[in-house]
Order: sequence, then structure tokens, then C-alpha cells
Amino acid sequence: MNWKQILLPYTQAVEELKVKFKSIRSEFISLDEYSPIEFVTGRVKKISSILEKAKKKQIPEDEIEEKIEDIAGIRIMCQFVEDIYKVIDIIRARDHKDLVIVEERDYITNTKSSGYRSYHIIIKYPVQTGHGEKWIFAEIQIRTLAMNFWATIEHSLRYKYKQNMPKEIQERLNKAAEAAFLLDQEMAEIREEVLKCQESFQQESNLIGDIFSSIQFLNKKKNKKDMNELYEMFWTLWEEGDMHKLKEFSESLEHTV
Repeated sequence: MNWKQILLPYTQAVEELKVKFKSIRSEFISLDEYSPIEFVTGRVKKISSILEKAKKKQIPEDEIEEKIEDIAGIRIMCQFVEDIYKVIDIIRARDHKDLVIVEERDYITNTKSSGYRSYHIIIKYPVQTGHGEKWIFAEIQIRTLAMNFWATIEHSLRYKYKQNMPKEIQERLNKAAEAAFLLDQEMAEIREEVLKCQESFQQESNLIGDIFSSIQFLNKKKNKKDMNELYEMFWTLWEEGDMHKLKEFSESLEHTV
């Protein structure tokens, strides 16, 4: 088998899907809205892992592309469990537009016995190649940061021990999975407060950016003494931490500009 030729479309699909979901996140942020997507990663399964899975599931080599659905994998991380379902809605809205949803697997409601929690969506995605359009399978995993931390550790241990995970390690993993679940629950309880703080920080950041843009523009028009006074005024207001006064200062600069 020419693995380089086989995996090339999967690599292309991963890169395209990463760009699409990162663009969705950027759009939310550009509009000063909260983004349910925290960050996005992707990977193409290693050849050794593909062959190992094919052997385990008794899949002939010539049927690998038809029967292994996670050769291309995208992982979308969210801050809160509620965000996962918002991302799911975003993906469902794209169904039969630039991708086709094949199957959804809810391992959040139906947690695996190991403690694994995540939401998987299997899609078929069209890749434009030099030989024409090719539809391939890809798996999108959507999970919280806590779920991802646990899953990353569990995957490393399972890879090390294969099918011989020591009982003590498995018990500790189960306890850690419960701790990750409780963390997500706690974060859900304080979600509104966290979002308010993040929104306040974003507004403050935007305001400071506007002030500096105005000051830089005025730097071309005003003398050094006037500019020093403006900077001193800004730093005084900044140290006071009074957002109302900073807003008034920003508005006064806009009128000057």
C-alpha cells in the first residue's frame, strides 16, 4: 500500500477542518461574543495505529479507508459542558453543506466504563485532490478541558500497558475521572460568574486598545509636552482602575482625533 498517497487527503482534511473551526472561534471573538470553542487541534492517525486497529477489528487492508472512521481526527476543546452542545449545534447546522454527519456518539451522557467522557461526531468530508473529489471519514471529538486532561493521561497509560492495565492504576483513573466530572459540575455552577469576568476583561482590553490607538494617532499631531500629559493621565486612570473614567477619557480622545 502507498501510505503516503492514502494519508495525504486525510492530512488535507484535518488542516481544512482546523481552519474552519478556528475561524468560527475568531468570528465570535471579533464580534465581542463568547466563543464556545476554546481551541482546536487535529491529527492523522499513525500508520502503526491504523494497522493495529485494523488487526484488532479484523479489517482487511483494502477496506481500511471504508471501515476505520478516525484516521483523520479533530478535537474541539470547550470551557464548559454546556458549550459542547453549542458546538454540536454548529456542526449540525453544516450537515449536507460542507460535510455530512454519519453518526453521533454521546460518551458524556453514556460515560464509558473506564471513565472516558467526550462527544464524538463521525462525518464524511469532501477533499479536493489532484485526481478529483474524494470523500473521507473524519472524527470530531468535542470535550471540556477537564475531560481532555483525563483522556490524554488515560490514553498514555493504556498505550503503555496495552490490555494489561494494573488494577490499582485503573482504580486511580476511575477516581480521577470522577474528579474531572466534579470539576466540570463545579465550573457549570459558577459559569455565569466566569463569563461575566471574561466579558469584563474583554471589554477592558478593547477599551485600552482603543485608547492606545487614539494616543498613537494624536502622537503625530501633538507636541511632546501634550503627549506626556496624555500618557500621565492614562496611567493615573489605569492605576485607579475606574472603568467609567477610562471610558470618558477614551471618548474625549476620540473627539480630539
